[in-house]
Amino acid sequence: MKMNNNPIQYYPGHMAKTKRLIKENLKYIDIIYEVVDSRMPKSSKIIDIEEIIKDKPKLMIMTKADLCDKKETEKWIKYYENLGYKVILINLENNSNLKPILNATETLLKEKSEKRKQQGLLNTKARVLVIGIPNVGKSTLINRLAGKKVVGTGNKPGVTKNLSWIRVNDKIELLDTPGVLWPKLDQKDALNLAALTAIKEETLPLFDIACYILKTLEKYYPNILKERYNLEYLDEDIVLSIEEIGKKRGCLIKGGDIDYNKVVSLIIGDVKNGYIKGVTFDRYE
Repeated sequence: MKMNNNPIQYYPGHMAKTKRLIKENLKYIDIIYEVVDSRMPKSSKIIDIEEIIKDKPKLMIMTKADLCDKKETEKWIKYYENLGYKVILINLENNSNLKPILNATETLLKEKSEKRKQQGLLNTKARVLVIGIPNVGKSTLINRLAGKKVVGTGNKPGVTKNLSWIRVNDKIELLDTPGVLWPKLDQKDALNLAALTAIKEETLPLFDIACYILKTLEKYYPNILKERYNLEYLDEDIVLSIEEIGKKRGCLIKGGDIDYNKVVSLIIGDVKNGYIKGVTFDRYE
C-alpha cells in the first residue's frame, strides 16, 4: 500500500462558473472577506485570488481557531500581515466576539466613507464578498454575522451552491459564494485539503489520507499520536500501526481480523469531527 504521488485534479464545473460570476459581480463589491482554515493557512488559500478580486480591500479571516496549533498558525498570520493582509483568527463555533471583523471592515472602508462624506453623500451599506475554498466556515461566518441561520452549513464541501446576497444589518450586505479551488493541486496541498475535508474524501484514496494524518502527527505532534492512539511511534510498515489502532479500538470483522476500512474512517473522522485539536498541517519553515 504505497502512497500515490500523481498530481491531483479536482475542479468541479461549478467552480469555474463561480469564478466567472464573482468577476461579473465585483463592480458591486466594496471589500473581500477571504476565509481560510487556520489549520492549513497555505493550502486553504485560493492561489489565484488576486486575479479574481483585483485591488479590492480585503480581510483574511482564519477560522477554526479552537482546532489549530496557535503557535504555528501565528507564524502564518505574521507572514500574511507582512504581505499587507489584515488577518483575524477566530472560532466561529462559539459566541466569540465579532467586533474585530466589524472594526477591521470599518477601517478598510474608511477612505471610501471619507470620500462620500466630502461629496456630501450618505454612507451606504458595505457590500462584502465572502470567498474561500470549500468547508472553511464561510456559511458559519455569515450566520454569525447575521445573528441567525440564513445559509446552510455542513462539515463537508459543497454545501453552498449559488451566489446569493444576504442582508446582515443596516451596515453590511454579504455576497455568499460556493467554495472555489484551482484546477491542479499538488500532492501535499491535496492531502491537507482531503484530511481537513475541504475536498471530497473520495478524491484521494482514504488509506493515503489516513496515513498522511498519522505521519503528520508522528512528525509534529507525537504527544497527540500517543494520547489518541496509544502509539509512541509509527511502524516502518505503517499497515502494522493501523492494525494496532484497529485492535485497540475494536475495529474488527468476524473472526477477529482487522476492519481496515473502519480504522481508516476512524482516523479521518477524528480530524473531521474535531477530536484531534491543536494541529496545523501547513508548516511555515
